[in-house]
This record gives sequence, C-alpha cells and structure tokens, in this order.
Amino acid sequence: MRNHVFCISWVLLCCCWSTRGDIFTSIGQMTDLIHTEKELVQSLREYIKAEESKLAAVKSWASKLDALTRLSTSDPEGYLAHPVNAYKLMKRLNTEWSELESLVLQNPSDGFIGNISVHRQYFPDAEDETGAAKALMRLQDTYQLDSEAFSKGKLPGVHSNAVLTVDDCFDMGKTAYNDADYYHAVLWFQQALKQLDDGEEAVVTKAEILDYLSYSVYQMGDIPRAIELTRRLVAIDPSHERAGGNLRYFERLLSKQLSEMNQVYQPASEEPIQLGTYTRPKDHLPERESYEALCRGEGLQMNEARRSRLFCRYQDGRGNPRLLLKPMKEEDEWDSPHIVRYLEMLSDEEIEKIKELAKPRLARATVRDPKTGVLTTANYRVSKSAWLEGEEDPVIERVNQRIEDITGLTVQTAELLQVANYGVGGQYEPHFDFSRRPFDISLKVDGNRLATFLNYMSDVEAGGATVFPDFGASIWPRKGTSVFWYNLFRSGEGDYRTRHAACPVLVGSKWVSNKWIHERGQEFRRPCGLTEVD
Repeated sequence: MRNHVFCISWVLLCCCWSTRGDIFTSIGQMTDLIHTEKELVQSLREYIKAEESKLAAVKSWASKLDALTRLSTSDPEGYLAHPVNAYKLMKRLNTEWSELESLVLQNPSDGFIGNISVHRQYFPDAEDETGAAKALMRLQDTYQLDSEAFSKGKLPGVHSNAVLTVDDCFDMGKTAYNDADYYHAVLWFQQALKQLDDGEEAVVTKAEILDYLSYSVYQMGDIPRAIELTRRLVAIDPSHERAGGNLRYFERLLSKQLSEMNQVYQPASEEPIQLGTYTRPKDHLPERESYEALCRGEGLQMNEARRSRLFCRYQDGRGNPRLLLKPMKEEDEWDSPHIVRYLEMLSDEEIEKIKELAKPRLARATVRDPKTGVLTTANYRVSKSAWLEGEEDPVIERVNQRIEDITGLTVQTAELLQVANYGVGGQYEPHFDFSRRPFDISLKVDGNRLATFLNYMSDVEAGGATVFPDFGASIWPRKGTSVFWYNLFRSGEGDYRTRHAACPVLVGSKWVSNKWIHERGQEFRRPCGLTEVD
C-alpha cells in the first residue's frame, strides 16, 4: 500500500508538470503542488521507514543466525543430536528462510535471491518439516515426556538452550491437527497457550490457539472443557466467525448427553491439560506399550535366576587361527534365545572408515511390503541406510572376515554390510529379520536370514536401545561392540521370539552396521537338530 501511495503521488506530479505553463500563472494551482509535494515527502518517509524496518529485520535475522550457525557448525553432529535442534533446523529452512526471502523480495536483492535460489534445491520441504515434528511426538510418546519438557529443552540427562517458542508449539499442534491427530494437537496447543499466558511474545494470537484447542478437545470427547475453552474464545473475540456457533453446538450436544445418561452438568476440570489427561489412541502395533516400556528401561524380565545363567568368556572361533592370539571378548546378553555381545569388535578407525564410505550413499531405509513384496519406505522404519561391498575397501573385507571367524558361519551367501544412521526420532518398530513369506528371489538361492550380526558404531546419549518385547530384553548401544543372535531354529523354522525393535533415538546420533547371514553354505557349520525347535 505504501508503494501504491508513492506511485499515485508521482503520477499526480507528472500530471502537474505536464501543464506547467499554466501552473506559474495560478498560485492556487501551485498550492496544489505544495500539497502534492507534502504527500510525496510523507510517502517517501514511509518508504524509507519501511526499508529501515526491513533492513532492521534482516539484520536481526543475520545476528541471530550468525550466533546459531557458530554454535551448530562447531559440532554439527552433536548439535543435531538434540531432537529439538533437528526439528527447528527443518522448520527454519522450510518455513522461516522462505519468509525472509519474501521480505527481501519486496525490494529485490539479486545477490541474496541468486544465492538462496541455488541452495533451495537442498532445502527440506514441508514433508520434511512435518516428519521432524512427528519425530518429536514419537519421542514424546515413547519416553513419556510432556510438551513443556520439550519446549524448554529438558530431556532426560540433558540440559540445553534448545527451546520451542509459542509459535513453534502452535505449529507442532497444527501438524498433528492437520493429520487428525487430536491427541497430540491438544498437548501442543495447550503448551502454546500456557507459554502465551506466561507472557511470552508470539505472532500467533490467543484467539487462534483457543480456536484450534477447543475443537481438538471436542474431538477427544471432552465436551465440558471444549465449552469452557470456547467461552474464553468468545470473551476475547465476540465476533469470531466460528466461536458462537461452536459454543451453541457444544452446549446442545452436552445437554443431550446428560439427558440421555440422566446426569447433572459438571464443570470442566480446572487442571491444565497435560500428558495423561487423555488416553492415547491405539494404533497398528499390538505390543506398543511393552515395546515403549522397554525403550524406557521399564518392564525388563531380567532376574537373578536368569542373570546367574549369563557368563563372559574368550571366543576363539573354535580354534580359528585368526583368533588364537587375540580371542574376542564375548558376553551373554540373554540366555534363551541366546544373544551375545562381542566387545572391541570394531576399532574407532574402522568405524570412521565405514561411516566415510556410507555417508555419500545414505538413503531412506526401506522395508518389504507384505502384500506386494515391493521395497518401500514406511513410518515404522525411520533411518537412512547404505550397503557396502567387501571389494570396496580392505576395512569392509576385514570386518566381513571377522564376522565369519567369530560366528563360524560363512558370509559368502550373506547380504552386503548394511550401514544405518538413526537421527531425530529414528526408529525401527518391532519386526522379524527372517522372512515369513519368501518374496525375495534371493531367498530361493541363499535361503532365509539365519542370523543377525549387529555392530554398534556410536554411543547414544539417550534412547536407541535394541529391544525384544516377546521376552522383555533391552540391549543398549556401546560403541565398538556387536550383538549376535540366530533368527531361525536349526530346523529352519523362524524363532518368533526374536521379534525386535530399534527404539527411537532421544538424544544423540545412532550409527549401526549389520550383516544378515543366510542359510545356504551353513549345512555343516550349523547342522539341523533333532526337533523343530532345537
């Protein structure tokens, strides 16, 4: 509008100049020029003010981001290890940098626009921002963290200045709301409202938050609280386009319910909505509660009797020449099914080389669709992976040989070494490593996945355990160690007890590599047993 005023005034001036021969003969007409000039000056001042305001906003952005990038670039992986930092990076690059771009475009700056246009192809998109938001909600559920803990960066064992603002919390709520996930929407809208009531400044208004929160609460079946929140909205904005109608609808609905149930109206609880106020909806995973409890270190089935059957030993691969002088340190993690951990399996140098080879190829990990057999991405497996061949580097060949020496199983029919990185909220929900329906043509050649050899290539500050819900075991990542278990009985039948999961990474970056060892070639290395479950 300011630019329009400037242009209109300029047109008026041009019109006056076009008849300047008459101007100098009429003081009255010249006074019109005085008023025109005054308008021009006022328009010019508004233009300058707008430019200064824009420049001040850009400078403020630059200062804030300069400090932020100094912190993030000093230790990129450590910085992104905190899930709030990862989410805010997604949000900044997808949303806030675009807002800055629009601001600068009001008076085009070729250098900035050219630079941002070149880099835009690498920016996260709306789907990435949504994914990061859902990752925070996944962590919230698994580790039973309330929204306030996240908004203030207070995660277990971690204190950080990574905070979520009112607008961040509101956007989290909208992500859930747009996905019809009213359970999480309520938690995040409530947190946004709390921070706004505490005096924090925000772009979003209280009326906007109450509008979304009241409807989300209604969807959760809490009509009395929906009525109370809608009344607050009406008090703030009596002319709100939906509030009045919603309030009348909620009141009629509650009156009908009370009448049918022959109950008396009870005012909504004055307690703020928090984790546990509403029941989290059930989903596709039957063992969700036990799986998440194990991720938190709860529900472990380890007891003294079982612990007494666990030992540590030196493993020389049944006299393998390469292990005679330096046998592997082997620890029992579980007795039945037998799960062992090998210490000092990978050196730091080997780990760094494997990561170096894998990083350029990391892509979203896939799973096999149970109906079609086609590899596809899935929400229950959130990580990036790469596959490495032994011929690519002596380190990979050496690791493959070491796995064969330790297990006594040939890796000639095994799959390539898979390297995976689990970032913010990265997980792989309960699954079997063995195939129950052999869609993969390689199964007809090399057989099913007989065993899993899993290498931990990083420590994880919080979360990221490997858990077995069927028998209540949690195995925590320890850099340089590996765990090994059989997926099949000696008969070739699947051991359904080995259904396992990679818990979401709460804080940190989890690197693993694994070798899936197949049946073929093991006929004399692991002979069949006498029964189906030997």
